[in-house]
Amino acid sequence: MTSGRPVPDPVGPGQESVWDYPRPPAVRRSDELVEVWFGGQLVARTRTPLRVLETSHPPTYYLPRSCFADGVLRPVTGSTVCEWKGRADYFDVVAGEHVAERAAWHYPRPVAGYDLLLGHVAVTPISMDGCFVDGERARPQVGGFYGGWITYRVVGPFKGGPGSRFW
Repeated sequence: MTSGRPVPDPVGPGQESVWDYPRPPAVRRSDELVEVWFGGQLVARTRTPLRVLETSHPPTYYLPRSCFADGVLRPVTGSTVCEWKGRADYFDVVAGEHVAERAAWHYPRPVAGYDLLLGHVAVTPISMDGCFVDGERARPQVGGFYGGWITYRVVGPFKGGPGSRFW
């Protein structure tokens, strides 16, 4: 694929195209059941996730911090900056002897328009045993930098793969 906008995949019943998502990204409430498993344990479960929707990206799910099991999120040093949401701080995800370094993040002071993200944490599926949306195992967004969750509900192509850097 070239660096130009790709041709969106066909949308089937019950699906949505990531090419219909806005830029800048939108934050949407959801009532989907979201579960995160790590180290053989259920480390988070909620029916009140937020979905961040951005053109060419599968949704990133943000879960209320309160839905994570005690001790699972360990703050670490360092941060990154999102041009839309602001400064992200990171957590290691810890379950027993298992540690996924910098596998979760949050926006302690999100910029205006992203206030809903306050008190919510995103987890990258690539580092977890499994991330589930309404019982379906989400596939991780390719590329290692992004935290999107790919389910049957969304169609691409998705940013993150080879040739998608400038989408």
